Amino acid sequence: MWDGPFYRVRRDAYEICFVPDAGEDPEDVCNVDMWVTFTDGQRWTGTVFTIDEARRLMDHHANTGECLGGRYFYCWDNLIVRDPGIPAMVEVIDQLVTTGDYRSALRPVGLAED
Repeated sequence: MWDGPFYRVRRDAYEICFVPDAGEDPEDVCNVDMWVTFTDGQRWTGTVFTIDEARRLMDHHANTGECLGGRYFYCWDNLIVRDPGIPAMVEVIDQLVTTGDYRSALRPVGLAED
């Protein structure tokens, strides 16, 4: 659900908060910052990209000469997903939380009170 500039998805043990561009349709999101906050206050963050968005950015870098002419792309805390849209991204994040793999895929940023 929208909460000002944030799109929040609440679960029993955690909440996922996305920061899409203003007016962006949640079904079309392909590049978005997000964080997961657990009920104990622990927060984990990441930037979620679709494969197509990563390719688009690499093509852009090929034209600008950045990143060795578009031959690589990175973000410190990126998570690449196949399908666009917040609902598809939520499925992935739910799976990461269920398996505990969020500890490898996302970056810890401390407690919510910090």
